[in-house]
Amino acid sequence: MIGRLTGLVEAIGGDAAIVDVGGVGYLVHCSARSLAAATGKGVTRLDVETQMREDAIVLYAFALPGERAWFKLLTTVQGVGGRVALQILSALTLDELAQAILAEDKKAVSRADGVGPKLALRIISVLRDRVASGDMPALGPGAIAAPAGGAPAGGAAAEALSALANLGYGRSEAYAAVGRAEAALGPDAPLPALITAALKEAAKA
Repeated sequence: MIGRLTGLVEAIGGDAAIVDVGGVGYLVHCSARSLAAATGKGVTRLDVETQMREDAIVLYAFALPGERAWFKLLTTVQGVGGRVALQILSALTLDELAQAILAEDKKAVSRADGVGPKLALRIISVLRDRVASGDMPALGPGAIAAPAGGAPAGGAAAEALSALANLGYGRSEAYAAVGRAEAALGPDAPLPALITAALKEAAKA
């Protein structure tokens, strides 16, 4: 099993690249973000997930911190194979993916090629608790972790989320802004103050 490669990223086509390691070329599949991060920068180190199939050994490589962990998590969902997982990691940053799952934003997850609304909903349903637990890499400064009760279902937070959505903000963006505003003002903040603070947070993003 190959767990890491250190070498030069050479020929690239689609989601695949050749990594030259001591004169041996390894064919690896990567997200668009990993390919961009690893190409043209001399010797690079790639974390590798090896998948054994009856007809082939497939290498998936990751140049960005946290990507491999997310890849492994995504492929635990029924219907998400290695190539679909790479499409998701190409379409969304890790912060965006975490926020979309926490916000139950299937539209954002569906931005990835090969992911329809039903699969997006399954990904959210299966992974939300795991992401909310905080043990996955990358909820960066621009994101907000889910409250203990999950996505707001009632009260001022839910009304504020609805208000921002009605103003044209996407669900993930609105969820993050309301979460940051609620964290700053406290869970008992009145609705007008929460909406005002959330709008300011959204404007910063």
